[in-house]
Amino acid sequence: MKDSYGEREFFEKYNIRTDLALESHEVIVEKEGPPELPGVKVDTEKTEYATISRVTVESDLGAQMMGKAPGHYSTIEAPILREHNREVQEDIAQLLAKELEWFMEQSGLGPEDGVLVVGLGNWNATPDALGPRVVENLMVTRHLLEMSPPELRKGLRPIAAISPGVLGLTGIETGEIIMGVSERIGAKAVICIDALASRSVERLCSTIQISDTGINPGAGVGNRRLPINLETLGVPVIAIGIPTVVHAVTIVSDALDLLEKGRIGNEETDYIPKRTEFPVDPDFLLGRRQMPVEPIREQDKRQLIGEVLEPYMGTMIVTPKEIDSLIDEVTDVVAGALNIAFHEGVDYDEVFQYLS
Repeated sequence: MKDSYGEREFFEKYNIRTDLALESHEVIVEKEGPPELPGVKVDTEKTEYATISRVTVESDLGAQMMGKAPGHYSTIEAPILREHNREVQEDIAQLLAKELEWFMEQSGLGPEDGVLVVGLGNWNATPDALGPRVVENLMVTRHLLEMSPPELRKGLRPIAAISPGVLGLTGIETGEIIMGVSERIGAKAVICIDALASRSVERLCSTIQISDTGINPGAGVGNRRLPINLETLGVPVIAIGIPTVVHAVTIVSDALDLLEKGRIGNEETDYIPKRTEFPVDPDFLLGRRQMPVEPIREQDKRQLIGEVLEPYMGTMIVTPKEIDSLIDEVTDVVAGALNIAFHEGVDYDEVFQYLS
């Protein structure tokens, strides 16, 4: 499949794989230095529990630099999501619902327009099961509203939902299934939920991205399939994703960069010389601060990473050992936000009682 927005070039240049537009922007600013990128706008808002960053890619130049399609990307960062706190989950769900409502308005959706929600991923693999689990907790109403009189439909939107599985389970492209179902039921928009890949372990299961650029199933693990977007479906597509994995190549690359800068974990380290004859004067070891390491040529860095990760260079991914409980936590947040955004006639407290 053609890489139309420079995703491959971004990886080859920086040795980093990420599905988050915010991280792509951070990488370029960190590596190249300019505080602002041409054709890219970033606005940040802080709340009690979260930081909301809204990235707008306005030009093809900005898209090529970041490896992301032109459009809007909202990212909610809430490290506290990794703690089992129902009050915080409800607060983050409300923030996510507001962002979703904005995206739905921008898509031109009316209050009674039907929406198809798609839970992407493999329900047999926990890090990839976010989409199917969210679908299990949705308030689906299309079948009920079709049989209800108009006076009972107020405040409820016709919602249909599917979990199409993955190509390896069905033998059918996920995009083909969605195209068929969306056209058949006359959906006015499609909302896809999927697990993403991040460059930062800190953002796993604590960051939520919403975008209006669609989604490429399998892209996070280097297995790009038929894209799901406005061009392929003919209706607006809103993507919701949460990073659940980090590529090993990204971790190794970041570690090498830290060594080059003479820093580990943002703390300067004591200078450790190359292997030498002992005894060594302890004042030499303890009294010296870390000196900058000779920059590693990009070609040598790529070769070193390849040797470390052989034979899985570029395909090995890492996920937390607590992924089961983390997925359960963020599932409730996303499902609760969708239910709030879809159904104005449902009381806020009832939404989370439904998820209990």
